[in-house]
Amino acid sequence: MTASSRQISTRHLLGIKDLTEDDIQLIFETAGNFKDVLNRPIKKVPSLRDITIANVFFENSTRTRLSFELAEKRLSADVVNFAASSSSVSKGETLIDTVNNILAMKVDMIVMRHPYPGAGVFLSRHVDAQLVNAGDGAHEHPTQALLDAFSIRERYGDVAGRKIAIIGDILHSRVALSNILCLRKLGAEVMVCGPTTLIPKYISSLGVKVTYNLLEALQWCDVANMLRIQLERQDIAYFPSLREYSMLYGLNKQLLDSLDKEITIMHPGPINRGVEITTDVADSHHSIILDQVENGVAIRMAVLYLLAGKRG
Repeated sequence: MTASSRQISTRHLLGIKDLTEDDIQLIFETAGNFKDVLNRPIKKVPSLRDITIANVFFENSTRTRLSFELAEKRLSADVVNFAASSSSVSKGETLIDTVNNILAMKVDMIVMRHPYPGAGVFLSRHVDAQLVNAGDGAHEHPTQALLDAFSIRERYGDVAGRKIAIIGDILHSRVALSNILCLRKLGAEVMVCGPTTLIPKYISSLGVKVTYNLLEALQWCDVANMLRIQLERQDIAYFPSLREYSMLYGLNKQLLDSLDKEITIMHPGPINRGVEITTDVADSHHSIILDQVENGVAIRMAVLYLLAGKRG
């Protein structure tokens, strides 16, 4: 069930920086095949029938965890779900001990979300299992970036040459960093936009444009990826109020209609309606937010399938 006999170049998926452009294109081709499977009456293939995958989530998640679990079951893998809040982690068990206990039950692959940046890289050096990073702190979220780029490719035919604006809390967003790395590898132009306090100082070194004016970003781009404010990762006030943020950086229908062109609207979720985006924009024909969710399952199927081919 693959686009070709080619193999992905890495044993783990810890971040976009570990993937080549060929890897990304291979994931897209494989995801396209799996998307065809997902639209059939019987939405299941036996590709990972002998593989056991543990979803190990140390942070709350709805879409990502369900998307991975569905992808795994569509591939006929055996699935184990682990939530830190109801585990021995709350008693002081270390990350390595937790994962080694899971691996002792003969688990082949680990899909992990963790609040600390680099947790997946650290773990990959200490345990004998393949790892997929489902988000590590404010560092990376590679499968989200892949499904976002795949959705842009589906909409426009190609990512190369497209202008993508990433708008919102760039400083705390793992989605922003992974998207920048992925889109740049695929030949897109990227601009980030947000309050000065939420744009990291190093960001221009990644080859992106920077603006603090929402209208300027919208007039420049083909695609606007609206990020939510990551309040759970903010220990100080980065702007006066959500109301003021919404007035300056919230996308509404009036602003969208004022542009002299049509643009595509994306959002990695969860959406804070009325803050970074209004309901009439999120639910409009400009939006491909639900396409992103659908594509997430196909992309994660492709990643798991291709990594399984590198076992051993």
